[in-house]
Amino acid sequence: MNRILHLGFGNFHRAHQAFYTAAANALGENWAITGVAMRRPDLRDALAAGGFAYTLGIRGTDGLEARHIAVHDRVLVVPEDPQAVIDAIADPETHIVSLTVTEKGYHLNPATGAPDLDGAALAADLVAPLPQTAVGLIAHGLAKRVAAGAPVTVLSCDNISGNGHKLAHAVHGFAKAAGLDIGDFLATHVRFPDSMVDRITPATTDGIRAEIAAITGKNEPQPVLTEAFSEWIIEDDFAGPRPAWDKVGVEIVPDVAPFEMRKLRLLNAAHSYLAYAGQLAGHRYVHEAIRDPRLRPIVEGIWDEAASTLPDAVADTTPAYRTALLDRFEGAGMRHELAQIAQDGSLKLPVRLVPVWHLRRAAGDLAPNVTEAVAAWLAFVRREVLAGRALADPAAGRLAGMVRGADDTDAFCRAGCALLDMEEGTADWLATLVRDVDALSP
Repeated sequence: MNRILHLGFGNFHRAHQAFYTAAANALGENWAITGVAMRRPDLRDALAAGGFAYTLGIRGTDGLEARHIAVHDRVLVVPEDPQAVIDAIADPETHIVSLTVTEKGYHLNPATGAPDLDGAALAADLVAPLPQTAVGLIAHGLAKRVAAGAPVTVLSCDNISGNGHKLAHAVHGFAKAAGLDIGDFLATHVRFPDSMVDRITPATTDGIRAEIAAITGKNEPQPVLTEAFSEWIIEDDFAGPRPAWDKVGVEIVPDVAPFEMRKLRLLNAAHSYLAYAGQLAGHRYVHEAIRDPRLRPIVEGIWDEAASTLPDAVADTTPAYRTALLDRFEGAGMRHELAQIAQDGSLKLPVRLVPVWHLRRAAGDLAPNVTEAVAAWLAFVRREVLAGRALADPAAGRLAGMVRGADDTDAFCRAGCALLDMEEGTADWLATLVRDVDALSP
């Protein structure tokens, strides 16, 4: 049997990669997935009695559809038996090692992009008998796999730009530091394709359990709810076999970067604007914010400005993509929290909004809607700090200092321009927009 080993056995994986693999199997494929829980056995234990099968609830405009997903036949838990995970990675039957461990699970130094070998997690893996991190497990598993000489694809499914290349860099750096001689094997037998994923998948709640049970007629401990929209784009760079994902909606392309750019500058940029302006206007969810007649025109304007900066490879797809985004944003069923999207703005704006601002300026154009989105973030930051609420942002200390150290809005916006690497001359315009956004507050 062909096998995938997936590190990060959680709801997103079960709604996305497992969903597509089950769909490929329905066409006559024969793939199984070994799930790997990185920390806790709870999900494994909850699903074990049912052979790890579960119901996936897909919410669309026509209501809720239930899909039976049965592609996992084994679930390992890293703290219980890391050697079993290493052995499974080394098994020639495993053709793909995929992972969803979030950006933090790559343990990269944000300044250099190299693996953070001095950080607590990787430093512990370097001296421990057996590793606990995804990077360490993959490195040791590949080192054991060298003896069999079996090629393997290591497929990152995390929401990180250039995720495959970054994962390859992390594994190679860790292996070298750990004295694992796998450099030649990585070059000749292992591929790390980039990929891009997108599907809103909330945590399972009692309400979700009850809603899915109402249409299936059975109570399950861990069903999954997701939206109808789903996207998975993978670089065509595999070391060996893969499921027929391309026949069930996955796009296999020469270069993922244009699609990542489209997502960042359209979906993610609009999400960031709605997260800040929406909360300032008193909204809680995305569907509420996009229906606000004061906010929706700015979203459309952000998309107009971003579209002019996208590469030709995705230009023809952009109108349909925008239509699909509006459908997603307006859907009330997923109840996508603005506060969740608003986290880590100092990291998100420089890749979602600021590049469009720079590209438009370089072309001799203005970006008033993108600039207003930046202003919404600044206004939100100032409101939260002055209200004494903690910011969910790695630069929270610096942002609080910017607010408290500024004599007026203009000075605060000059500090914001410096933080985001925007021209200081834009600060006066930003200050005007910040005052306008402040007026949204009910």
